[in-house]
Amino acid sequence: MDFDPSLYGERVAALLALAGNGARPMPLISPRTRNAGVAASLNVPASELFPGSTRAEAAIAGLWTYFGFFDRAHETAQAIHTPDGCYWHAILHRMEPDAWNSGYWFRQAGAHAVYPAVREAAREMGYDWEPLRFVDACDKAAPDDELLCRVQLAEWQILFHYCATT
Repeated sequence: MDFDPSLYGERVAALLALAGNGARPMPLISPRTRNAGVAASLNVPASELFPGSTRAEAAIAGLWTYFGFFDRAHETAQAIHTPDGCYWHAILHRMEPDAWNSGYWFRQAGAHAVYPAVREAAREMGYDWEPLRFVDACDKAAPDDELLCRVQLAEWQILFHYCATT
């Protein structure tokens, strides 16, 4: 997927520009950021950043995740009782790292609508992606494993795009 931050409006594009325009590799373990400037920009009603989305809260969970605000991302995802919230929740527990809890939330998410796109993106990188196998691989890998970090970024981009635009 060609990730284009401009698709999400000026405010979101400006935020993503602070961290590689949504293309910065994401470490397998959350960095637990405390950037007050980014936090202030994200601490707005989701509908302000994603006015046309029916999944605006899930898109905000994705931004909190991308910027490494683990606790806020977790709080946001946990409050979303849909497959989208479960998927973000699973990603966060994978990045905690808590493989068992991540697997639980992936099972709660079910067969999410973006799985085929994530599988295809991972396949193009030479990786055979399945949610629970990926959790296991991340749990056993070095936190900066290049391939797994790239797959995780593609997963984030695809899920974020889905939540921000639908």
